[in-house]
Amino acid sequence: MFRLRRYRYYVFFAAIIVFLLYRVAQNSEQWEAVSASLPRTAPASESKWSHARKSTANNRPDTSFKGISSDDDDLPQRILDKPAGGNPPVKIPDLPKSNPSQENNSKDDGEDDDDFELPPKSDPAVQEAGVLAYDHDEAAKATTAPVINVPDKNVGQGAKDADKKPIAAVVHWKKLREHFPVPESEIIPLPTGKPKKIPTIQYAFEKESPGDREMREARQQQVKAEMERGWAGYWKYAKGHDELSPVTKKFRDPFCGWAATLVDSLDTLWIMGMEEEFKEALTEVEKIDFTVSKRAEIPVFETTIRYLGGLIAAYDVSGGKTGGYDILLKKAVELAEILMGVFDTPNRMPVLYYNWKPDFASRPKRAKSASVAELGSLAMEFTRLAQITKDNKYYDAVARITDAFYEWQERGTSLPGIFPEQIDTSGCNSTAQSELEAAQNAAEVEVYHNTDSGSNQSADESANDDEKPDLESDLKPKSRHIEPDNGKSSIPKRSEKSSALNLNVVKQKNSKTGKVELIAGATKLPECVSQGLTSGGWGAEQYSMGGSQDSTYEYFPKQWLLLGGLEPKYKELHLKVSEAVKKWLLFRPMVPDDRNILFSAKVITNGEPETDARAQYEVTHLTCFIGGMFGLGGKIFEIPADVEIGKKLTEGCVWAYESTPTGIMPEGAHVLPCPDTKKCHWNQTLYEQALDPSFDDREEQIEAYYDRKAKEKAAQKAREERAREEKARKEKERKEKEREEEEREEWASKQDIASSKSETEQLRKSILDEKPSKGPEAGRDNVRARKRDLLSAEEYLADNIADATFPVGKGKAKFSATNFEDLEDSDPAPGFKKSTTGQVPLQEDEDEDEDRRAPDPFRPLSHEEFVSMKIENEKLPKGFVEVNSRAYILRPEAIESVWYMYRITGDKKWQDKGWKMFEAIVRHTATEIGSSAIDNVLTTNTTQINEMESFWTAETLKYFYLLYSEPNLISLDNWVLNTEAHPFKRPKAPFGV
Repeated sequence: MFRLRRYRYYVFFAAIIVFLLYRVAQNSEQWEAVSASLPRTAPASESKWSHARKSTANNRPDTSFKGISSDDDDLPQRILDKPAGGNPPVKIPDLPKSNPSQENNSKDDGEDDDDFELPPKSDPAVQEAGVLAYDHDEAAKATTAPVINVPDKNVGQGAKDADKKPIAAVVHWKKLREHFPVPESEIIPLPTGKPKKIPTIQYAFEKESPGDREMREARQQQVKAEMERGWAGYWKYAKGHDELSPVTKKFRDPFCGWAATLVDSLDTLWIMGMEEEFKEALTEVEKIDFTVSKRAEIPVFETTIRYLGGLIAAYDVSGGKTGGYDILLKKAVELAEILMGVFDTPNRMPVLYYNWKPDFASRPKRAKSASVAELGSLAMEFTRLAQITKDNKYYDAVARITDAFYEWQERGTSLPGIFPEQIDTSGCNSTAQSELEAAQNAAEVEVYHNTDSGSNQSADESANDDEKPDLESDLKPKSRHIEPDNGKSSIPKRSEKSSALNLNVVKQKNSKTGKVELIAGATKLPECVSQGLTSGGWGAEQYSMGGSQDSTYEYFPKQWLLLGGLEPKYKELHLKVSEAVKKWLLFRPMVPDDRNILFSAKVITNGEPETDARAQYEVTHLTCFIGGMFGLGGKIFEIPADVEIGKKLTEGCVWAYESTPTGIMPEGAHVLPCPDTKKCHWNQTLYEQALDPSFDDREEQIEAYYDRKAKEKAAQKAREERAREEKARKEKERKEKEREEEEREEWASKQDIASSKSETEQLRKSILDEKPSKGPEAGRDNVRARKRDLLSAEEYLADNIADATFPVGKGKAKFSATNFEDLEDSDPAPGFKKSTTGQVPLQEDEDEDEDRRAPDPFRPLSHEEFVSMKIENEKLPKGFVEVNSRAYILRPEAIESVWYMYRITGDKKWQDKGWKMFEAIVRHTATEIGSSAIDNVLTTNTTQINEMESFWTAETLKYFYLLYSEPNLISLDNWVLNTEAHPFKRPKAPFGV
């Protein structure tokens, strides 16, 4: 029985094993056909499938945003190695690492995009690899990657554990139907006619001496050497990407990944005579696909000035139509077609961060807000493209923006002539819209309450307009459907009440209830109450020539030049801007050498600048363009005073360069304005007071500190005195208790003595009566009693000595505290001074003086101490009140104005000033493969921050190079440069062609 029972368990487990083997065999049969068709290869130590899985596992998406860098794979090019012999194996491409920026953007867009995107099947790299991106229809064309169809029923638990996200195809932009198209008849055309005669801008340079020429060309070659090193570094380490990381020798893609530095630098290559590099760059330009981007949103402003401006300028400088580089114009048009979608809004104001993917681009959209610079700095690029292509739609797009600025300037802003930094571009008056909605609601309530309650009234009676509605009837309006009233707008004025909506309210009998109801009829609340451009954002308005505002003002005179003076609006816009700047923004700073220079401030107002304007006397690198703007405007509009203002503004930025230890101007700082711009001399006292806004209160703070400290000290003494008194009181109480106890003991002792005496007397009497005792015990008792009487008397005297009286002379004096005080207050003897014992105030004064002289880390700083510490800690150059941004990011604005001043005035001092700037910049920014931004210009021990913006090669080095070139290279009388230093050819014929 025991064996049978044991074997029963064996049989049970054997049955389970057989069943499992059967199921495994059945599942494996379905793979036989597939496995038989696969080529056999030599066994490896590690299967290629496991290699593929590891590769995929290593490419898990990183949820932290790091931007696009050279650590990311560009294409899925890692293909498994081909075996030595036999049929080729199935090749499984390694998937590229996920792009965190794409992942974040896709999440923001609400799309279920992958963590990576495969390139389109037309990509040369993919074709070369022989791998198709899941294109079953074209599978036969890829001999190295046969397609394997796996039966669906084989998807088991292993598949569930795999990555569930499908591989998404690359999303491309495509041209869509506009929601708010401009009728052909309403498109604003380019001005026609022959360009007007415009005053000469450039100085009439004389022939230079051999020495001057040699020095100029030597400087120019050094500038070119910087360009060559930077370009070589970009080409080797960042080709095809936006920017080079010049310290780590990697790349960044802060824009759209369309090779920003390459496109931005094309015209620089041509101008510097780097023709071979220019032609090599064109091969990369041809590869750029503007229909797909690494960013979910295209930054329209940056894309326009860098990419579109760069392509158009390269086309112009390389010869245009006759140059033979048509790819530049082709790519410019391709990009422009994409950017035209940003203008598809009800008021044609652009959406400046454009979600280009079709799912989003296909939806109706409305502009919301923009900075002045973003909105107004699209004009030159689209205008020049319209001139070249003769397609007016590009000009129409930006002309409407200009018209909006012009109308706003005519309507007036808080600072007439210039615009607040933030603009509401929606075209909708939200305040009026809220009032209209409130009026509509009030009207509907009125309809609801003013209904006719006559349930038994006939339809004829209910239709009688003279009948008064029964306000007690419980009726509701039949419909809230609103239709247009014969195409006429029913928008009320803001001063009108709800009745001004002119609702077509009619009385109608309800067929079910028989009651008469008032029905809201033909009126429609508009989508918005239209308006032009107006101030946007929250809080006070800010006006300046600095960041977020600069390039729009720069474009007004330049656009006038580009259009050959045929559009007068740009001249009017510029003249009003320059007058407003001179009235509200320009100021002369107080500097140590009394140099006569100017800067442009920032003014903040709540709408009443005459009473509430607050000025910030800033010195920002971005604002340094203004010297060139005033110089250019002064020449073309024949205002010599503006040219002089341009000189002083440029001198101001040169002074900012010369004032720092590195010789480089900081990004942002503040200075002290002169009380009088005509008479301004250095005043150290005023300067130090500007460094210390609380200088008036410093002494009071110190006195208040010592007063507080003295009070605290007095309070401490009082607490200590109270503590001593309390201690003395307790000590006195203790002694009192001890004395009372001793008195009680003494009294008890006296009682004992008296009792003992009585007993002794009685005993003596009894002894006398009997026999007299002569033993030793009797003598000892008598001695003990006498000693006790003597001790008690001594103790008593000791405890009461304070009240004891002693003979002094003939009388007696009693010593006490009162008598001692009387002695202190008594008059001194003749010939002696009164004792100063106990005169505490004198000692306290000495202690207070000693306290003030002693170091005290908690004492408020004096004015002198604060100023000295501020200058030392912040390393402030003399004349600067504050440096709020110490970096230098290779900006061009200062050398831009220096170049304009040289070309306008012909004064060689500008070349010398520019050379000092160039040497200082190179000294602190040069790296092995390029140039890097630095974090602090106030110390020579600065740190390079591993960024080389595209404007370093596009603008800064270009301006330095042109400063030492022949004056006819990019002459201002033939060319006009956009805000990214891209030169556009000025028109000599109608339409600018």
